[in-house]
Amino acid sequence: MHADEIDPQAKAAIERQNRFALPHSHRGLKLFRLVSRATMLIQNRNNPSVGAIIDRTIPGPTGDLNARLYLPDADGSFPTVVFFHGGGFVLGSIGTHDWLCRHLTRESGCAVLSVEYRLAPEHPFPAAVEDAYAATKWTATNPDAINGTGDIAVVGDSAGGNLAGVVALMAAERNGPTISHQTLLYPAVGIEKDQPSVQEHSGIVISEADMKWFDGCYYESEIHKRNPYADPIHAESVSGVAPATVVTAGFDPLRDGGKAYAGKLVHDGVPTHYENYEEMVHGFMTLRDVDRAHEAITDVANDIADALVDD
Repeated sequence: MHADEIDPQAKAAIERQNRFALPHSHRGLKLFRLVSRATMLIQNRNNPSVGAIIDRTIPGPTGDLNARLYLPDADGSFPTVVFFHGGGFVLGSIGTHDWLCRHLTRESGCAVLSVEYRLAPEHPFPAAVEDAYAATKWTATNPDAINGTGDIAVVGDSAGGNLAGVVALMAAERNGPTISHQTLLYPAVGIEKDQPSVQEHSGIVISEADMKWFDGCYYESEIHKRNPYADPIHAESVSGVAPATVVTAGFDPLRDGGKAYAGKLVHDGVPTHYENYEEMVHGFMTLRDVDRAHEAITDVANDIADALVDD
């Protein structure tokens, strides 16, 4: 499930990132968010171009949600990817995933609507779920507002992968909206502390202490964590959800949980493409200087295009 060594480019990238430890306090979290937003303004200055970028708001269950629409460099209307960023449900933003969303737009030929959901600990579960589902419903019912065809996929990485999976489950159980594909990138699903990936790879990018902090901020109690809309691996059945692409990384503590959910999808009859990048780490598809990340983005975008563009 993992290579002999971490990819050298990925290793160099995470060593640079590890200079900034994740905070485990509310005060530290606020400062970290401010620093992250400033850093992203600098890092995103030379990101790849797309046809158009539109910053806007969309209606959420308790107020407007910030969103960024990326349109391909082409004419016409486009299928839409609703994207949810990672960050343990407490970090992340449109800015932290701008580079990835631009590449997904360019490689898939689809529009990408990146959505900022409410973050914990200020807004614990189910706030993020409510926002993600509301954003997906709005996207499906308002194609003219986003130059869309009405065909949609949900995509997310890490915590956002959890949200994409949950939205797909909710759509299946609530008779809509229709979702053509779900793409879960190293999703935060099915994680158990005794899994080999947790035992062997915690501390590479994210530690057990980080995961415990994230859980405490978002779920608040073990009862909430066992809710299928908090983690879809606890659903009795996922047989009606959209076809899926599930990506994991060999040196990621979340690997075994993602693999387990891919297995559940297959067991329940959901067409599923599972890919484990053995030499990669958690979050690798946002590592700009890693060649394998670019290859993985292309592969994922092809799956999305097959489901939406060629539908």
